[in-house]
Amino acid sequence: MLLLVGLGNPGAKYAGNRHNIGFMAVDAIARAHGFGPWKKKFQGELCEGHIDGVRTLILKPQTYMNESGRAVGEAANFHKLSAADVIVFYDEIDLAPGRFRMKTGGGAAGHNGIRSMIASPIGDGFRRARLGVGHPGQKELVHHYVLSDFYKAEEAWVTALLDACARAAPLLAKGDDEKYQGEVMRLAPAAKADPRKPVE
Repeated sequence: MLLLVGLGNPGAKYAGNRHNIGFMAVDAIARAHGFGPWKKKFQGELCEGHIDGVRTLILKPQTYMNESGRAVGEAANFHKLSAADVIVFYDEIDLAPGRFRMKTGGGAAGHNGIRSMIASPIGDGFRRARLGVGHPGQKELVHHYVLSDFYKAEEAWVTALLDACARAAPLLAKGDDEKYQGEVMRLAPAAKADPRKPVE
């Protein structure tokens, strides 16, 4: 069994934020693969289905970003899942807009949702699907930047990236994270870098 986790903040106020691209990604996967209805469980919203024959749960913690680890830890403990069974989709400011990288383990790099997960019982060994949203250029602008909505001009690459994450998901279910990364980037080439912002 796999547990796919999208990180974000609950409520309509945050729905279009860059910080919520993790929610958007797992929503796209659930739609594309015909998952069952969402229900409230494990301090989050949960749905269930199969990807390439692999039973898969999708969880969107409703605890707010900084406490995501509570919901994920509860779900993983209930289903007796190891960190290797958990794949987390989240926004990554250190990747240029539209870039995508898979990674297993490591630190939080300032991301409060990831920090909360590392502090949870599953530890730091979970698999990470890092969705590049770019950096505003100055550290003091990061908080406002990630809690603001994507610009209308960004819709094309955001939609393409989410669609690619969903279409390539069978590779994720097979455990081939490297091929999944390559296929996502093949299906959704990264947006041209904004010259006003630093890139990866």
